[in-house]
Formats: sequence, C-alpha cells, structure tokens
Amino acid sequence: MHVLVVEDDPRLGRLLRRLLEEERHVVELATDVRSALELAEEVGGLEAIVLDVGLPDGSGLDVARRLRATGSTIPILILTARDTVVDRVTGLDAGADDYLVKPFAFEELAARLRALARRAGGHEAVRSGLRLEVGSIALDEARREVTADGKRVELSPREFSLLEYFLRHPGEALTRDRLLDHVWPSGVAVTPNAVDAYVHYLRDKLGPSGDRIRTLRGIGYRLEDSA
Repeated sequence: MHVLVVEDDPRLGRLLRRLLEEERHVVELATDVRSALELAEEVGGLEAIVLDVGLPDGSGLDVARRLRATGSTIPILILTARDTVVDRVTGLDAGADDYLVKPFAFEELAARLRALARRAGGHEAVRSGLRLEVGSIALDEARREVTADGKRVELSPREFSLLEYFLRHPGEALTRDRLLDHVWPSGVAVTPNAVDAYVHYLRDKLGPSGDRIRTLRGIGYRLEDSA
C-alpha cells in the first residue's frame, strides 16, 4: 500500500515509516496539518492515511474533515491518546474510518490497514492495485514479479524496492537522499554511493528498459514515464 503517515513525534514517525516499509508499504511522512494536506493533494495513488490527532498547527481531525469536504475517499486511521466514547465518535464523525488508541502494537496497526484496504475496494481491487507499470516495465507486488520488454527479471529485495519506488513516482526528480530515506531501512548505515550502485545494477537487469532511468546531474534520478 501507499500510505501517508501524519505524526509530529519525530521518533514515532520514523519508527512507523521503518516498520511499514519493512511490510513492503511505500510511506510518505508529514508532521503537521499543512504538510499533510499538501501531500494528500500532491501525491498520487495514496491508499491509506494514518493520522495523529495532536498536531502542532491544529488537529488531525481538521485534516480528515477537509479531505472529506473535497470528496476524498482515502481510508483514514486515526491515532490518539484519547479513549472516551465522545472522542471516538468525534473522530468517526470527522471522516475517519477507524480509530486506534496509543500506545498500540504495530501488528494491530498493520492489521487495521489491511482491513481498511479490503473495505475500500474489495480483495480483488486491492490486488489489482499492486501492479505498477511504466512503459515496458511491470511490477506485480502480490507475486513479487518484475518483467521488462515481456521478459521476467530477477531482482534482489533492495533492487525490487528501488524499482517499486521509481514506478510509484514516474516523471519525478528523485534525489539520492530521498531514495535512501524510502528504499533503505532507517538505522542502516549507507551512503548516496549505494544508490548509484543499485541504480547501475537495476539498469543492467532491466536491459533496454533500464534506459528509462535517467541520471539528473547534481540531483539524482528520474524514471521517464514517456518514450
């Protein structure tokens, strides 16, 4: 899934990103109401929002209300330390789909996200959303298969994650630091040179389709979304 986590506690935000990425999710991270609304509008393909209530520039409930006012149907899971019936009803009335009280077990958070995904589109819809394609490159997350120019491509787990991130952000200029943040687990000591090395491996394995991954001097890389 492509998940937006809205959490102002830096430590908890980083932890949630790492754990969700280890579960093969793509994670965007916001720390306040403003950045949450900007990311929800700008990032395509969001499939769930994990939303803290207490934010430095307002309430997470305001984020939920404003998204629902625009017609957004992205499933929203509220995180809060408050556990009264009134608090839960207020959150659900604001547009949340589910409610999780802090402290919580990550396993429960992951299970609730899976349930939200099933409710949002049904099992088959969720599975079909796991296929990413740009040109002749296709990635099936459910089967963990990659094809390029109609041929099966065997990738290492890190190469698979790197390609997945490129495919989720076609046409975007991706800095090396951004790729490190999203593709490598936090706490792993790696340098931007690791990105260059894995892009090289990925290009080689994709064959002619690998030419779609363009080097942007002084910036990073971009997956061209048109021939």
